[in-house]
Amino acid sequence: MTIRKLPKINAFKIDGVEFDAPSDALERWNAAVRSVSAAAGDGQIEMYDIIGEDIWSGGGITAASVAEALRSAGDVTVSINSPGGDFFEGIAIYNLLRAHPHKVTVNVVGLAASAASVIAMAGDEVNIARAGFMMIHNAWSIAVGNRHDFLSVSETLEKFDAQMAELYAARAEIDPAEAAKFMDDETWLSGENAIEHGFADGFIAADDVTNDPDADEGNARAAIRSADIALAKQGMPRSKRRSVLSKIRGTQDAAPPATPRAGDLAAALADLKNTISPR
Repeated sequence: MTIRKLPKINAFKIDGVEFDAPSDALERWNAAVRSVSAAAGDGQIEMYDIIGEDIWSGGGITAASVAEALRSAGDVTVSINSPGGDFFEGIAIYNLLRAHPHKVTVNVVGLAASAASVIAMAGDEVNIARAGFMMIHNAWSIAVGNRHDFLSVSETLEKFDAQMAELYAARAEIDPAEAAKFMDDETWLSGENAIEHGFADGFIAADDVTNDPDADEGNARAAIRSADIALAKQGMPRSKRRSVLSKIRGTQDAAPPATPRAGDLAAALADLKNTISPR
């Protein structure tokens, strides 16, 4: 086994800044995509959710859950279908996987976007579905504050971007400036493109990817997250956003079926967003 010397990323929280999955990744994410062979158990880590704790369900992929799964594991296979999420959780998970003393195989069965693409880079071997995608971009956040706060945030994000460019460059064996260009362009890489550019090593077998008919709740939560981001961009405080969206979620949950269909919830949230005018 060839161990790539990939860098460790050091990151720290910034006051007044929220990191979340970007709205375009949420809209393109199909939460139902799964691996057929990678059932949860010894040596298997499934990442089929938002990166970081999901306040709407109590779910989400956290560094604590990954650390627990790695504690007594030997070789591990990490199956990813995620639109990304909390940048810091993604970095922590990446560092945990890089520190694991046994082989780490990453299989991108659907989407590995934003923070999830950082996690994917931790694999000693990275495979991707032919119909899968990776999305890499600069650190994405929602910030509040005055002009001095924004200048500080910009300077900090620039440092994070430089570290990520080094990480992507080490995986793809390209110049960091080339990796930075991919990030600046918010690049979506198909399975073939990801392999061509060195971000993945090979394809997952076509018959190892399926759609879980019971995973519609994940798509519903993606719609809520997308609406949450849209409201934040309008300057609505987090507490107010949570109140508004919780009422919508509660109304949907109260009507049959008990679990809202993603399409119904997305339509309701779209109506809400359309009533809000940009500042």
